[in-house]
Amino acid sequence: MSVNTQQQGSPVVEVRNLVTYYGTRKILDDISMNVCEGEIMVIMGGSGSGKSTLLRYMLGLHRPDEGEVRLFGRDISRLGGREWQEVRRRIGVAFQGGALFNSMTVGENVRLPLREHTRLDENTMRIMSRMKLEVVNLSGFEHLMPAQLSGGMVKRAALARALVMDPEILFFDEPSAGLDPVVAADLDKLILRIRDATRVAIVVVTHELESAFEIADRITVLDRGRILMIGTVDEVRNSDNARVRNLLSRTSEDIEVDAEDYLQRLTEGAD
Repeated sequence: MSVNTQQQGSPVVEVRNLVTYYGTRKILDDISMNVCEGEIMVIMGGSGSGKSTLLRYMLGLHRPDEGEVRLFGRDISRLGGREWQEVRRRIGVAFQGGALFNSMTVGENVRLPLREHTRLDENTMRIMSRMKLEVVNLSGFEHLMPAQLSGGMVKRAALARALVMDPEILFFDEPSAGLDPVVAADLDKLILRIRDATRVAIVVVTHELESAFEIADRITVLDRGRILMIGTVDEVRNSDNARVRNLLSRTSEDIEVDAEDYLQRLTEGAD
């Protein structure tokens, strides 16, 4: 379990009364939550709960129909291009599956954010990318192509790329998906070490209960586009909310969804 003994800092991610629609169907319904400096917030829920949709709004990929998302106290839907780029420099994203470019080496993939957001010379960028690869235990692998890496190594290379700009907020989309239990556990430990060393705020979207309980300071539990509860690992484990308990026990009630609703959510990508 994550043990964050440092005092919780001020909020760096704030979601306020967020409402989103796909056509006429409401996907996220009055979502309010925050993530503080140095905190690991896990967002979890079953299929169609809206957790991946919520992540996309946190990343500024869509504009809310109602409510707002604030990063570092700024409503990101109101930011102009230059202002958004300033905020974007302060966040890192590790996408599900790694999302590495297969035509580039590992080192070139890691250096991409530096090329996009800085004017550093090539030698400096190489040094910085090597440092981040060392952090994720991939020192010496920068010349390999993504196809030459194992699944766990791809995830760590993607993490190195997310870290290369020294972000203040780090977003993970299903970091343990597709990994065997031993590799997934090692990645969880790496996430905790990074948080403890840097005080970066971390948001993790996952359906993996074991991973969530290992790394989370707090957990936001979503169900059908609504927040069931936000609490510590112990509070979630001991919840008397029937839907939360069904999710934790993976009962059939939790995974049964209306077919039309599920198909529309799948089209939207609201996992």
